[in-house]
Amino acid sequence: MLEKLSKADIIIILGYFIFIIGIGFRIARDRGKDISQFLLAGRQLTLPSFIATLVSTWYGGILGVGEFSYRYGISNWLVFGVPYYIAAALFALFLAKKARRLELYTIPDQLARCYGKTASIVGAGFVFVMTVPAAYVLMLAILLQFLFGWSLMVGLIIGTLFSTCYVLAGGFRSVVRTDVLQFSLMFGSFMMILPFAVYQYGGWEYLSTHLPATHFIWHGGNGAQYIFVWYFIALATLVEPSFYQRCFAAKDEQTARRGILYSILFWIFFDFMTTFTGLYARAILTSLADPVTAYLDLGVKVLPPVALGLFITGLLSTIMSTIDSYSFLAAMTFGRDLIWRLKENQSEETIQKYTRWGLLLNGVLAIGIAFLLQSVIRIWKDVGSVGTPALLIPLASSFSSRFRMTKFYAILSMLGSASISGLWIASRNAHWFGSAGKYLLGLEPIYPGLAFSILIYLMNQIHLRLKIQSGS
Repeated sequence: MLEKLSKADIIIILGYFIFIIGIGFRIARDRGKDISQFLLAGRQLTLPSFIATLVSTWYGGILGVGEFSYRYGISNWLVFGVPYYIAAALFALFLAKKARRLELYTIPDQLARCYGKTASIVGAGFVFVMTVPAAYVLMLAILLQFLFGWSLMVGLIIGTLFSTCYVLAGGFRSVVRTDVLQFSLMFGSFMMILPFAVYQYGGWEYLSTHLPATHFIWHGGNGAQYIFVWYFIALATLVEPSFYQRCFAAKDEQTARRGILYSILFWIFFDFMTTFTGLYARAILTSLADPVTAYLDLGVKVLPPVALGLFITGLLSTIMSTIDSYSFLAAMTFGRDLIWRLKENQSEETIQKYTRWGLLLNGVLAIGIAFLLQSVIRIWKDVGSVGTPALLIPLASSFSSRFRMTKFYAILSMLGSASISGLWIASRNAHWFGSAGKYLLGLEPIYPGLAFSILIYLMNQIHLRLKIQSGS
């Protein structure tokens, strides 16, 4: 790929890396000693910054989107778009203001407030696993491998270092400031490539005559259960740490709610561009060996020098904005919610030290998981299928004193549902009751995990009602 780039393209790409790191470290020099500055930017996140950092953070799977839209057409919008818009809207309407009002730092803080220390530590473990950005580190490594011909491991290491080094110094303020730039680049890149494709090949008539019919069907040729499972996985949005972090950091409750609602509009527009770019990739490049590089191959095909360099920086920005945000969330969870909470009577000054340790651990885990699994979709599905059942009901119910679970049942729900989903995932590679190569009973892992969590919640509510009736 490198030989297909002009000198100007290479300068733009290298300049992006240097500039983004420079911004991150510049913010680091200005950070205050207040721990809220390091963890939540002093809780002064304005509406534009809120939108930019949330939109860019929640869209790191750009190469996966390209692969899916190349293979299955407009169903990309219905699988990776609509369910997440619905879940984000539910978060905005029912949780955003409540989250900001609490003046907390993290999800485990809320679990500790309602269910105690043990539940918060258990929940912190699941939050940590959900925020290790292995899938996005893998995507960045694939992109670097495509560009420079590096091995996967070299791409994983270099990509992780470049995406997290400035976060190590500047904390959440560095994340926000770099996300603002990356937000502009990610939108600019697709606003540029679509007109080039339309001008060179034509509009809707070209697509309709050069694409398989299934690319215009809502399911894209996939089965109903496959489509439906993503609507359940999208419920992870209701326990999404990046949403809570930005709500906790917002300057007020209205900023938190409006920020999410406006962000949905940006995601809808961006999904429109990425889906149609994927359609053009499939129409123009009919036999790609690996569709995960669909956007890159299309860029090489239709973009002139300089424009190609800018498009690639847009792809890099989309991925890196997610890696730095999730890396900091994972580090914050490890440093504050696990180590600092376990080491009682520690001063807040130690949180930054523990968080930096967490950032290093996060990097090692992200590289290791990405190298072992080497599948973005598998990482997304497996992590979502375990973390969502574990956290969804205990966390969602914690915001209502009337419907809140008790401590014992909340912990049982988290551990039990995650264990069941984990066993279901393992069944695909085992020979339990003849299930090798498919999930036990043909069910996606998230379903039995959620069913167990719902059962425990109902048992808890019945137990509470019986206690009230007995007067105890």
